[in-house]
Amino acid sequence: MTTADRDAPVLTADELREVDAHWRAANYLAVGQIYLMSNALLREPLRPEHVKPRLLGHWGTSPGLNLVYTHLNRVIKQRELEALCVWGPGHGGPAVLANAWLEGSYSDIYPDVGRDETGMTRLFKQFSFPGGVPSHVAPEVPGSIHEGGELGYSLAHAYGAAFDHPNLLVTCVVGDGEAETGPLAASWHSGRFLDPVHDGAVLPILHLNGYKIANPTVLARMPQDELDALLRGYGHLPLYVEGDDPAQVHQDMARTLDQALDLITDHQRAARTGEATTPVRWPMIVLRTPKGWTGPADVDGLPVENTWRAHQVPLPEVRENPEHLAQLERWLRSYRPDELFGDDGRPSDAVLACVPHGTRRLGSTSYANGGLRLRSLPLPPLEDFAVPVDKPGATLHSPTQLLGDFLARLMTDTAGERNFRLVGPDETASNKLGAVYEASGKAWQERTLPVDEDLDPHGRVMEVLSEHLCQGWLEGYLLTGRHGLFSCYEAFVHIVDSMVNQHIKWLKTAGELTWRAPVASLNYLLTSHVWRQDHNGFSHQDPGFVDHVLNKSPHIVRVYLPPDANTLLTVADTALRSRDHVNVIVAGKNPGPDWLSLDQARAHCARGAGVWDWAGTERGDGPDVVLACAGDVPTQEILAAAALLREHLPELAVRVVNVVDMTTLLPAEEDSNGMSDAEYDGLFTSDKPVIFGYHGYPWLIHRLTYRRAGHDNLHVRGYKESGTTTTPFDMVVRNDLDRFRLVMDVIDRVPGLGVRAAATRQRMADARTRHHRWIREHGTDLPEVVEWQWTN
Repeated sequence: MTTADRDAPVLTADELREVDAHWRAANYLAVGQIYLMSNALLREPLRPEHVKPRLLGHWGTSPGLNLVYTHLNRVIKQRELEALCVWGPGHGGPAVLANAWLEGSYSDIYPDVGRDETGMTRLFKQFSFPGGVPSHVAPEVPGSIHEGGELGYSLAHAYGAAFDHPNLLVTCVVGDGEAETGPLAASWHSGRFLDPVHDGAVLPILHLNGYKIANPTVLARMPQDELDALLRGYGHLPLYVEGDDPAQVHQDMARTLDQALDLITDHQRAARTGEATTPVRWPMIVLRTPKGWTGPADVDGLPVENTWRAHQVPLPEVRENPEHLAQLERWLRSYRPDELFGDDGRPSDAVLACVPHGTRRLGSTSYANGGLRLRSLPLPPLEDFAVPVDKPGATLHSPTQLLGDFLARLMTDTAGERNFRLVGPDETASNKLGAVYEASGKAWQERTLPVDEDLDPHGRVMEVLSEHLCQGWLEGYLLTGRHGLFSCYEAFVHIVDSMVNQHIKWLKTAGELTWRAPVASLNYLLTSHVWRQDHNGFSHQDPGFVDHVLNKSPHIVRVYLPPDANTLLTVADTALRSRDHVNVIVAGKNPGPDWLSLDQARAHCARGAGVWDWAGTERGDGPDVVLACAGDVPTQEILAAAALLREHLPELAVRVVNVVDMTTLLPAEEDSNGMSDAEYDGLFTSDKPVIFGYHGYPWLIHRLTYRRAGHDNLHVRGYKESGTTTTPFDMVVRNDLDRFRLVMDVIDRVPGLGVRAAATRQRMADARTRHHRWIREHGTDLPEVVEWQWTN
């Protein structure tokens, strides 16, 4: 492009007038939301009672977001684009709400906030007001898929939305404060996984307005050549728009946006016609405009515009300080609202000239209400993958390996629709899910070498060594109407603790909005778990993600601990069929005993918890003790303890209870999945000792059951932060979850048993001592442990 081309006007005089009118109207509405609760059109001089008593919101980013929204409107309408925008600057709510109201999408959903003076007044008052709407871009905002309360995830969400949506343009505004976060820094790599044939396009817009809450931003202060080199190194072609003169910035933004879209069109055409031979360098826009642009230049003698002071509320004392009140009125009137809105408050024709119609409006796109686009998965019949179980524990299978076969079929059956993806760090094969590669390779757009395996430019298995990216991609994918599964090592899924917080909050709020259609659930498969990380050691041993998730809204989350292969298949099928949930499945990848047939697994999983009568010895008058378990390794140890009790204390009446769905332990009044007190007491009794072998931290079981009548009788064994590189059985011994310790617990807690069973207790203690000596001499577990098999 020549210098003359760069300087040539793109917008005609009428078009410039129209985009400027729209931008000024959006700015006026953004300011009004932060400050006003009445007198929306300034029909009378501004008085303190017109101003909200509590001023909340963020002005600094709003003018830039309004500029982007205005210019996206122009190109969407002109080019008839299918488009979605992800608004990264967290508290850009005033801008996005203003634009949704201007285009009419907000009033379509909320008719009481109409496009007139009454509706404008309601729009203003509800913002950051009790009973109103949040200050950030939240589920209540039409056109949004991104919760703006926490920074760092916008670009990953944008790419997730673009995957397998070949006709979609996803624009993502990245704030320069947000760009300092680790997840966002990793997200720049996402373009290297974007398939120009089957995926849509992502156009990042890095908004450099220079400041965070109280400090300058790194990228805004970086020398231009270094910034350019950084972005090019990430694989982008940066295009620059900079200035503070609105007329000039409008022309530059229009020109640059057209250039970026032309490049995207060319890249996609070349890839889809077979002309492309090298990886694509996707364009991005670097937009540098002042913080708080068009707002007060200074307040109380201190500079505000283009400083950190413009970040939130530039005039904080409007009700108390007459000069601030007068300054606010001058600020509002500087946008010339009488030109922008008619006598009835409706936006003028000039303001609406650039706005697209119908579902092309950013606030009305179905891509931002993904449940409208959702299609059920063609889940294959479990009978094709389940293992026969004639006798409990007689055979061994790797649960995740069977699930891998199931997922491979699902990948094959969704090859045409392309609406299912498997994401995870560099662990798919390690987690025994490698069968999926027979149906789809790993997404990869960079060069390949002869040593590489399973890389595929059109693959739907997403592997990148960033849990943040995996989570963000999948969230964007799900929220725009598709399905997926996130496979991860159990200990390292904690990296996305904060991200799953935000997603659960999104689902909770969205579920309360009748206009948002249910979306596919966010499904985690956590494997390589705490009890089978004996080879990697202490750093890889942490089962606490379950605790974290179960702190959240109980009707949103589900936690499954399948004890064997058939129950894993069953809960995976349930999770993939569910909607608006976060499902956490913890399962082993090593071969383990098969306890339940498929029919038994289905019945057991439907209950969530149940008695395994084949494992116990209770008679018609009830048990003397309950052995409960949740998780594959605890289940094996509980059953081994039951076998020892049958051998050494045959007169003892033992009941074995397995819990596969942890939320069933909740009281029924807290969650529809929970058990009533009567159901709980019927399963665990109200007065007998309960020895509970649990996969994770023991106190979670106590927290879930503390109100139950029999809680004082409950004794939980689980992981107590004792681990190292050692043998598999030594891991359970170190944490007192081994079969010998469990038998000792029974003897210690069943009234009157301690004296009668003293010899048996001593045998169990001696077995633990023998274990310690054996592993230090041989480096392997006791033969009686390695070779143990359930017999009845």
